[in-house]
Amino acid sequence: MPTQLEQAHAAAAAAGSPQQAVELYRAVLFANDAAGVSVADREVALLSLAALFERQQDAVALTRLINSSQKYLVTVSKAKSSKLIRQLVDRFDGIQGGLEAQVATCKGMLEWARSENREYLRQSLETRLVSLYLESRLYTEALQLISQLLYELKKLDDKMQLVEVHLLESRAYMALKNLAKSRAALTSARTAANSIYTPPPLQAQLDLQSGALHADEGDFKTAFSYFFETMEGLNVYANSRSASEGAGAAAEAAADYEQQQAHAFACMVLCKIMMQQPDEITAMFATGKTAAKFREHRTIVALQAVAKAQKQRSLEDFEKALSEHRGELHTDELIRNHLTALYDTLLEQNLMRLIEPYSQVEIPHIARLIGLPMGV
Repeated sequence: MPTQLEQAHAAAAAAGSPQQAVELYRAVLFANDAAGVSVADREVALLSLAALFERQQDAVALTRLINSSQKYLVTVSKAKSSKLIRQLVDRFDGIQGGLEAQVATCKGMLEWARSENREYLRQSLETRLVSLYLESRLYTEALQLISQLLYELKKLDDKMQLVEVHLLESRAYMALKNLAKSRAALTSARTAANSIYTPPPLQAQLDLQSGALHADEGDFKTAFSYFFETMEGLNVYANSRSASEGAGAAAEAAADYEQQQAHAFACMVLCKIMMQQPDEITAMFATGKTAAKFREHRTIVALQAVAKAQKQRSLEDFEKALSEHRGELHTDELIRNHLTALYDTLLEQNLMRLIEPYSQVEIPHIARLIGLPMGV
């Protein structure tokens, strides 16, 4: 006779029966103590429900689940409940337009953590809330919360979380174009990281932020090396996980870090474009399997179109690439900002290409060729 949890898994796997799976998972999660449901089964049911709501893109149902699971969370250890809550809140990441609900839910769980005197959980959720504020472009709120967190964490000497918060502080100041404070915060993050073991994913984030700062300062050669370290570091970590945890974990590791690797590689391509080296982009795909697997990635394809326009010094092709790949090139703030600066460079190069054959030129004729009005 299959257990309720096994029945729920079967219902979730069967096409067209998600509601049945929800009811069965809820029956496991909220079963009374007399039913004899184990703590481990309740945990599996809780996480499975959250994953199901994420697949259904149902932020409201996920919010209700997190709020209603508080009675269960008090029955497990503080370390376990903290990990579960972070996992549940992170499920909003896969829901389109779920950022507002994620912020509200995170604030609600913060109030619960305060009422239960769970200081570690509160600080962990506040760190997560800072990152959500940055996504929402609420930089003032983010910096206020960062200031409070840094004061507490320095007293506790929690180096690991100090690294995370200083990294978020660096991103906040970078978004506000205060590069001096952004670099100071990143230096503080690296100083704290040097005294502890820094997990490879966090080290990759430090390298990624270093690359972004160098790119903003115009040092694209150094930025390229940091982006390369980010991509390779994540690749080594994912491979080591798959080797130690088996074939089943290999797919999970790839899913977790492939998007971050693709972003780092896109930044590497961007650096080559900004250094006026579009010909070297093709050679990058031959450097190894890690780079080659991103050849057909949508953002990389979009940047290749930009590189082709740059090589031909064609402003028209550049504008066409931006228009056709708007979703890929305008979503990422780092890429968008540098391509905006590249527009002026390409405009100059395009003008030079048009006037090079002539000893004398007429402005109206050049304006027609370049496709811009006389007033520009």
